[in-house]
Amino acid sequence: MIEVTTLCYLEQDGQYLMLHRVKKKQDANAGKWIGLGGHVEAGESPDDCVVREVFEESGLRLTSFQIRGIITFCQEGRDAEYMFLYTADGFFGELAAACDEGELAWVEKERVYDLPLWEGDKIFLRLLKERTDFFSLKLCYRGDVLVQVVLDGEQRSYCE
Repeated sequence: MIEVTTLCYLEQDGQYLMLHRVKKKQDANAGKWIGLGGHVEAGESPDDCVVREVFEESGLRLTSFQIRGIITFCQEGRDAEYMFLYTADGFFGELAAACDEGELAWVEKERVYDLPLWEGDKIFLRLLKERTDFFSLKLCYRGDVLVQVVLDGEQRSYCE
């Protein structure tokens, strides 16, 4: 079965709101820093999902967000995952003091790369910075090791 998820990077004053995944047991993202998001539920669109997930994880309500790309994840022994990638620059509310999934923190965009991230996340974070158009990215992992990158249908070296 294919998983459908969302991920959103809220932007404010040159920073991203990041989630340090340190609270859930059996978490594939344990110890990593990621944006906000989660699984699309029955009857939801990706837009519906990202609004719900951002609110559930942060207490913030999105007012301005944009889909930036779709990421296809493949990993040995797991079904494919399609992740809709968003950025948001409009939101209101008070940032939650606690999140069930980890610790929330505003991080300078240039410092984000210094955090423990998935190698593929570094690629799409760079694309968010360098591109304004919609992109399609395929990231294939063997365990925790990134072994294939395909950007807009073209095989790429992930060091590019």
